[in-house]
Amino acid sequence: MSGAAQTWRQFGDGPLSRISARVYILLVVELLLLLTAVPGLLPLLLLDRDPSNLPLVALLLVPVGPAISAALYALRHQRPDLTDLRPAATFWRGYRTNLSGALRVWTPTLLWLTVLAMNLAYRDAVGLPGWWTVPLVLLAVAVTLAAANALVITSLFDFRTRDVLRLAVHFLVRTPGVTVGTALLLAAATGVTAVFSEAVLVLLASVAALALLRVGDPMVELIRKEFTS
Repeated sequence: MSGAAQTWRQFGDGPLSRISARVYILLVVELLLLLTAVPGLLPLLLLDRDPSNLPLVALLLVPVGPAISAALYALRHQRPDLTDLRPAATFWRGYRTNLSGALRVWTPTLLWLTVLAMNLAYRDAVGLPGWWTVPLVLLAVAVTLAAANALVITSLFDFRTRDVLRLAVHFLVRTPGVTVGTALLLAAATGVTAVFSEAVLVLLASVAALALLRVGDPMVELIRKEFTS
């Protein structure tokens, strides 16, 4: 019996088993992320790429925020014991815990980005001069980067929404490596969508969530040391 247990422990601690466990976790999180976001994703994939659809796109993207938050939570809090993998249970716990907080971050972000995108798309109609394009684009990028920070923070910590937003903006400047890394991830996601389609990006959602966590590790550790007991 002890020999069998030792063999199982060797299997559980080996590099191949660790890789298999990581792939299993990513697949489960991906499936659950798709399940929780599918009410908005399916109609979204059928919409024409027309600026008039931007408000509807924002509405359909509302379920995506809590889904990403739950994925971040599950990937961060997965137990290290490879013989006791429960990513589904961890995902659902994160979904229930973070639902309201994620919506309080995600919904205003979608609203801001929709307003900015509509102004850019209908710049001539609203009478904005051409030079307004640059500040509007920069503002949209800043809002997106701050929202990414806020989503990570609210997924992993129990702070008030206003404190989450303050920390998200604060760490845009304090951790430039995190900001640049997040910007590169967003650029890559935009490139994948432009070259292929939204469907390809959706299928890589759990990998993107893991990458966002890894990029945000310095910010998370600073928050843990300085703002939690």
